Amino acid sequence: MDLAIIGTGYVGLVTGACLAEMGNHVVCLDIDKHKIDLLKRGGVPLHEPGLESLVKHNSEVGRLKFTTDTASAVSHGALVLIGVGTPPEEDGSADLRHVLAAARSVGTHMTDYKVIVDKSTVPVGTADKVRKSIRSEQERRGTLVDFSVVSNPEFLKEGSAVDDFMRPDRIIIGADDERAVTLMRALYAPFTRNHDRLQVMDVRSAEFTKYAANAMLATRISFMNELALLAERVGVDIELVRRGLGSDPRIGTHFLYPGAGYGGSCFP
Repeated sequence: MDLAIIGTGYVGLVTGACLAEMGNHVVCLDIDKHKIDLLKRGGVPLHEPGLESLVKHNSEVGRLKFTTDTASAVSHGALVLIGVGTPPEEDGSADLRHVLAAARSVGTHMTDYKVIVDKSTVPVGTADKVRKSIRSEQERRGTLVDFSVVSNPEFLKEGSAVDDFMRPDRIIIGADDERAVTLMRALYAPFTRNHDRLQVMDVRSAEFTKYAANAMLATRISFMNELALLAERVGVDIELVRRGLGSDPRIGTHFLYPGAGYGGSCFP
């Protein structure tokens, strides 16, 4: 498939390289010319095991390209994936300026049907804002072109992002029309041959699932930190307690470590 990825940060670059590895033709777009020049030379602006070799190989065989030309990237992609940053505002809410700017750029340049895919960590209702931004740009141009907006949140951890993408434990697709679902199923078909990990739901539920997963992981880490403080006060070995808790299959050992941070983009 022909794909455009907007953003060459952690989410965008890992997504682009992994999808290119599966045989797709990917164009990664970024407004940062220095970053694009680095990627064109075979460099990678972030450290992630296995990523540099994926970028180099797929660039050499012509499946992965990098550009600052928005028009050409949007024209190339039947699916346009938005993987830009959503840093927190002072009040803790997600800064959607980059997401909506990407949406407007798609609306400005699209001339045929596209599926616009939110990969960034975004709050519930963002797909509606993306849809409105694209439509506003089309109305400004005086050209209405059909499109779909899909939520496809990422669940990547720093240090194992490539493996997480290539061997996902679940693929969440939030879509409101069958045309978009069919294309997303085709995109992820190579990842679901041995086991169907793809879950289709409405857009808002997909957006909410990402935040719910973040909150659950953060709660486990916070709980263990509080438990470690209490254990220290009463003279208890928290490591032994952790093993006892983790042996319960309803609880498990993942993210049951006091003081553990979470890599990747768990927190919006």
